[in-house]
Amino acid sequence: MIAFGIREFFPVGDENCFTAFSCTVPQPLAGDVLVKVKAVGVNPVDTKVRAMQSQALETPRILGWDASGEVVAVGEDVTRFRIGDAVYYAGDITRPGCNAPYQCVDARLVAHKPQCLSFEEAAAMPLTTLTAWEGFERMNLQSGKSLLILGGAGGVGSIAIQLAKQAGCFVIAAASRAETTQWCLDLGADAVIDHRGDIIEQCRALGFPQVDAIANFVSTEGYWDMMGELIAPLGEFLLIVEPKTMLKLGDPLKAKCVSIHWEFMFARSKFQTLDMARQGEILQQTAEWIDAGIIRHTMTTHLGEMSCESLREAHGLLESGRTLGKIVMSVSNHADED
Repeated sequence: MIAFGIREFFPVGDENCFTAFSCTVPQPLAGDVLVKVKAVGVNPVDTKVRAMQSQALETPRILGWDASGEVVAVGEDVTRFRIGDAVYYAGDITRPGCNAPYQCVDARLVAHKPQCLSFEEAAAMPLTTLTAWEGFERMNLQSGKSLLILGGAGGVGSIAIQLAKQAGCFVIAAASRAETTQWCLDLGADAVIDHRGDIIEQCRALGFPQVDAIANFVSTEGYWDMMGELIAPLGEFLLIVEPKTMLKLGDPLKAKCVSIHWEFMFARSKFQTLDMARQGEILQQTAEWIDAGIIRHTMTTHLGEMSCESLREAHGLLESGRTLGKIVMSVSNHADED
């Protein structure tokens, strides 16, 4: 098959950023499914992993951790899936990614694709849905609580708004442009504030001198002091971005007994936790909610067929920090042409 990978870090403006290379179709382990990939989504983690590749690799690394496709083989221990099933998943960062025509993935991380979505629309959903869902599961979100979402129009924020509304929260999303503001409102946010302005004053103007929870999907250190002032006593933080600087964990957070919840979607697969199957369960529940019209997909940009050029474009858009929703590409199966 012809896959797309990186040998070492190059900026998106360099034609060597991605390379197309020939490799064998992987064979599933006992607990795997082999998926013919139909579409892939692109996430900030892709750009971060690419940027970390400082030394040249002899064999390119295949990125990509959002996919949908068709099961073409199953391992001997797999009972939930059959050949021909349409599936979607985020996968495992310790294994080759989905920027390839075929991919093996642990069946516990996989779910049947929402029936009402195309493969492209489905590929936009797994990683961001799991990130928001897992984070909220560890929080004490209850109906009537107030939640501020920093990065409301991004991939994770777009799902978080919808999930928080399902939980009955009053959702304040932070955005800045007219199109991102409208996007957040369309997804169900009760109010949208400008993250470039005084967030505390804007929340006060909405009647919230303090908020019960803050989900920060943008910059941990960039909003740390503001979050400490705005959070209510016994409040909660949900964080996904590792800080680049040292942060003060004492007062006011200690005085307020604030709980901090970290979310890293790959933790379960990376450490082979006993509850790995929870990710497949979450995605299956999400599929049911999508088919029932409770949650909508978040694909906003389709860049055509996956190639070195479209991958460079996708990574460039993500690195600009101005994306809306999710970026998706279709996958051509070159192996079938041989």
